[in-house]
Amino acid sequence: MIAAARDMFQRWRGSGRYAAAVPPMDGVLGPNQLIEEAPLLLETEAPDNLVADGDLFLFSTGNRVMRLGPAGPDAAPETFAKFEHPVSALALAADGALAVGLDSGAIHVKGGPHDGTVLHELGGRDIVCPTELLFDKAGSLLVALGSQQNPPSRWRHDLMEKNASGSVWRLDLASGEPSCIADGLAWPAGMLAGHDGQLTVSESWRNRLVDVCPGTKPKVSLSDLPGYPGRLSPASDGGAWLSVFAPRSQLVEFVLREDDYRCTMMAEVEPDLWIAPSLTAAQSFLEPMQLGGLKQLGVLKPWAPTRSYGLAIGLDCKGMPRASFHSRADGTRHGITSALEIDGRLLLASKGGNAIVSITLDEHGAAR
Repeated sequence: MIAAARDMFQRWRGSGRYAAAVPPMDGVLGPNQLIEEAPLLLETEAPDNLVADGDLFLFSTGNRVMRLGPAGPDAAPETFAKFEHPVSALALAADGALAVGLDSGAIHVKGGPHDGTVLHELGGRDIVCPTELLFDKAGSLLVALGSQQNPPSRWRHDLMEKNASGSVWRLDLASGEPSCIADGLAWPAGMLAGHDGQLTVSESWRNRLVDVCPGTKPKVSLSDLPGYPGRLSPASDGGAWLSVFAPRSQLVEFVLREDDYRCTMMAEVEPDLWIAPSLTAAQSFLEPMQLGGLKQLGVLKPWAPTRSYGLAIGLDCKGMPRASFHSRADGTRHGITSALEIDGRLLLASKGGNAIVSITLDEHGAAR
């Protein structure tokens, strides 16, 4: 009763979760140009899903899974696997098994003892939107389904429709028995298994990280992020790397609260021109902008309001931010969808900038 009354009061005042305010990037999240100025590892179209195990380093681009050869991440890539639909998620097991989620709504397992397994549903629920996959220590496959309404490629639609139909599952590949870990999530896009068995999930549309466990309500571990959190990957010091694929803005937050305008916009305007986040830097004069986003004498200020941004956050072992890497409004390496620490370097996939960059880390996990 108290919670319902508080929710009504916040809705009336425009406060709490109904506020259009966006937290500033300051402190540990203070802007820099480390992503924009980082050495280019590889230029390729819309890279995503960086995974590695031993000498095997894979990433996805379109409908292909690419491999960087045994010479290391600096070698030329070669096609490892090809599918009929774009790849939306990858997971690599210690035994060499590869799980691949597709934008068409299917999960394929290649290699390992369950080679050839193809999944189209979990627990009687169609696999519509595989956003992240992860093999756990027991050999089970953890599956994050971002939505039941939209495939991964329609992430912008799912945000503007204000959906919260995502779920996280554990699948025993040997028996084929699935179990639901969490449901009713707002686009779960990343997962990280802790040493204590705790599973942390990034909930993009609620701008937070949550710890999930079957039969209990998700517990918020990090909230009110200045962007939409995506994939999580382990750091060598016991922490994690969080990819933030797009920034929040007051204009988008306002549109999300104006239902009549939002629905009319979605019905009458091309999706690329919506007042909504983007993975890529501005490419058309028709794109929406705020006054601060106007170019002055041909120059866009790095602090200008922006629909796209490049951001990766380093989290400590308690899940608190300790470092951040940026490509600001005037940069091009936006849409950071995946991060991977390997051999003292942090590799970042800029899906919006068509690049994989490499940042050398010091012993504290900061750029060197």
